[in-house]
Amino acid sequence: MDDGTARGLLRRWFEAGLRAADPRAVLAPHLPEPPARGRVLVLGAGKASALMAAAVESAWPDVPMSGLVVTRYGHAVPTERVEIVEAAHPMPDAAGEAAARRMLALCQGLSADDLVLFLASGGGSALLAAPAPGLTLADKQAVNRALLRSGADIGRMNAVRKHLSAVKGGRLAAACFPARVETLAISDVPGDEPGVIASGPTVPDPTTVAEARAVLRGLDVPDAVLRRLDAAEAETPKPGDPRLARSNFRLIATPMLALRAVAAAARADGVPALILGDALEGEAREVGAALAGIARSAAAHGAPAAPPCLLLSGGETTVTIGDEAPGRGGRNTEALLGFALGNNDRAGIWALMADSDGIDGVEDAAGAILAPDSLARAAAAGLDPRDALRRHDSASLFGALGDLVVTGPTLTNVNDLRLVLVAPADGGGR
Repeated sequence: MDDGTARGLLRRWFEAGLRAADPRAVLAPHLPEPPARGRVLVLGAGKASALMAAAVESAWPDVPMSGLVVTRYGHAVPTERVEIVEAAHPMPDAAGEAAARRMLALCQGLSADDLVLFLASGGGSALLAAPAPGLTLADKQAVNRALLRSGADIGRMNAVRKHLSAVKGGRLAAACFPARVETLAISDVPGDEPGVIASGPTVPDPTTVAEARAVLRGLDVPDAVLRRLDAAEAETPKPGDPRLARSNFRLIATPMLALRAVAAAARADGVPALILGDALEGEAREVGAALAGIARSAAAHGAPAAPPCLLLSGGETTVTIGDEAPGRGGRNTEALLGFALGNNDRAGIWALMADSDGIDGVEDAAGAILAPDSLARAAAAGLDPRDALRRHDSASLFGALGDLVVTGPTLTNVNDLRLVLVAPADGGGR
């Protein structure tokens, strides 16, 4: 297989995964019946929430509705009945705080005849940023920075966020009571746990204040945060709370759904596909190195699949930043660079690793593509891949090679998609 063919296939298969999670394609069948009498209030938070709101309007053209949705800067789309506002991600800002406060105000005075449609997607945790009483936005920003640098996984991060928030961890649904609350969610988290997606504003929270304290142990956070976690009112609504009795939750798109769509596209092109899992976690570079080992086994021994084959995985890795100033890169380009060093330019192996939302961390690329000659081209350009990995500068390296995957905001988010193509070795590479 030549380089151009392999790259084209990987991009086409990746885009098949994105289409499978497009709100315009998947949302309408999951909508509940509109209320017979009461009003419809649409609320939402996340990178996909604006397009989700537009899909609701399209599916319910004659249903009166109003509402407010907050999405990331650059992710808004035109709507007619639901207001879209933009805020910062991954670091919350004043716009996100204002949006969350407005949502709480919109929930006041709802009746049992009313329907609240909450649209949740990845990124909602940072975008819906109303600090709990006694805390400021600066306090939450300091906690976010500490968590991001610590390498904590999304579940542990959200356990903290829920106990420091006025809306997360079921508090928004409690504020809507006695209205019926229907949540439609696009999952970006390993395990598709409702309480982790956007930190679960409309579902009971099984995590505890004690768990949040344990996550923060040893981290540099404001004293006000620790005082909040010592207060009895910091505990979130738990399963069985009567205020959440009329709150329902539905998944409309998941990482596995996207991976299966990628696999189907590959099989349609005559390439067998094997899904290794939709919830791979761990340090990005180490996950990449592990995937390189699996790819080498497939190439050399036909296990776990014989070439040609596509090895697929999803999930969310982490990047732990030390005291050094990091370079340019996100978890996908870092995982791909770890893969590159583990693969060592083996012939017949290509890979694409990218974030389905189109933004790898804070970069303007979704991820990157690796070819069998990537390390050789890096050496010819005077680049040191091991040094780039040490400095968390993976996006700079792949950018210099012209191998970044740039999609722009995709307006969906089912987490990372990692595609490894193993073709019969026919020359090229090492």
